[in-house]
Amino acid sequence: MNSRPALSDLAAFAAIVSHRSFRKAADELGVAPSTLSHMMRTLEASMGVRLLHRTTRSVSATEAGERLVARLQPVLRDLDLALAEVDDFRDRPSGTLRINTSEIAARLLLQQVVPTFLTRHPQMKLDLVTEGRLVDIVADGYDAGIRLGEAIPQDMIGVRFGGPVRFVAVASPNYLASRKKPKTPDDLKQHECIRFRLASGKMFRWEFAKRAQEITVDVPGALTLDHVELMAEAAAKGLGIAYVSAHSAAPWIERGDLVTVLDDWCPSIPGLFLYYPGHRHVPPGLKAFIEVLKALG
Repeated sequence: MNSRPALSDLAAFAAIVSHRSFRKAADELGVAPSTLSHMMRTLEASMGVRLLHRTTRSVSATEAGERLVARLQPVLRDLDLALAEVDDFRDRPSGTLRINTSEIAARLLLQQVVPTFLTRHPQMKLDLVTEGRLVDIVADGYDAGIRLGEAIPQDMIGVRFGGPVRFVAVASPNYLASRKKPKTPDDLKQHECIRFRLASGKMFRWEFAKRAQEITVDVPGALTLDHVELMAEAAAKGLGIAYVSAHSAAPWIERGDLVTVLDDWCPSIPGLFLYYPGHRHVPPGLKAFIEVLKALG
C-alpha cells in the first residue's frame, strides 16, 4: 500500500457495504454514484486489493472487504462520538439526528414534536425511518429508536411520551348485524378476524387481559395485512374484526363506521418510549429532541 487511504474514502466504502448499493450510499453521502464509483476504484488501487464484488444489479464486499469493514465500523462510530462530544461546546446543536420508529409513532411526532424541534433548532436535520421490524439501533447507525415499552431492549434508556396506549377490537355495525357479538376473546374463534403479519413474517397473536386473567388468541381469518391503518379500514368495510390501537381506529369510530367489542378485555398499556444506549455519549441533537419530547409529548 503506497499511502494511507483518505478517511472519506473509507467512510464511503463502509456506507456502500452497509447499503449493498452504490446509489443508496451516494444518496446518504450526498454525492453522485459515479463519484462514489471513482472513489472506490481509487481506494482499491491505493490498497492494492479488491474490496467489492460488482455486478449490474448488486454490490457486495469481498473477503478482504468484509474484514476491513468489520474493523472500520467501530472506528467510524468512535469518530462520530468524538465529534459529537466536541459539538457539546457549540451554542446550538447541528447535524443530523437519525431515529428509527414505527409509522404510528412518527405520525404522532409530526403533530407537534417535530415542527417544534426543527423550529427551535434550525441547524438540525431529522431523519425519521419508519419500519415494522425492531432493529439494533446501534449496529444500524441510529441515534435513537421509538417503540412500545415492552419492546425496548433492557440495556437502553427509555423516555416515555404520548401517554398510555390502548389496543381495541373493532368491527363495523354491518358486520355485527348478522353475527353474535363476541363476549370473550375465545369467541373470536367463531368470527372472521383481520390478521396482522409482523415484519419478521410471524403472525401477531391478539393479547387480552381482564383483572388478573390474560388470554392470547391465534385468531382465524381469511384476510392478513401488514399495516395497522389498513386493518382498521378493512374492518370498516365489513371484512371482519380487527385488533388495532385506539388511535388508529379513532377516525372510523367517530364517523360510526366502527364500533368496539370486548371493551372490558382491552386495558391500557404503557405507551411509547424513545430509547437510546445508556453507555454512549448522548449527542446534543438528541438531548435537544428529548427536551422537546418531554415538554410536548
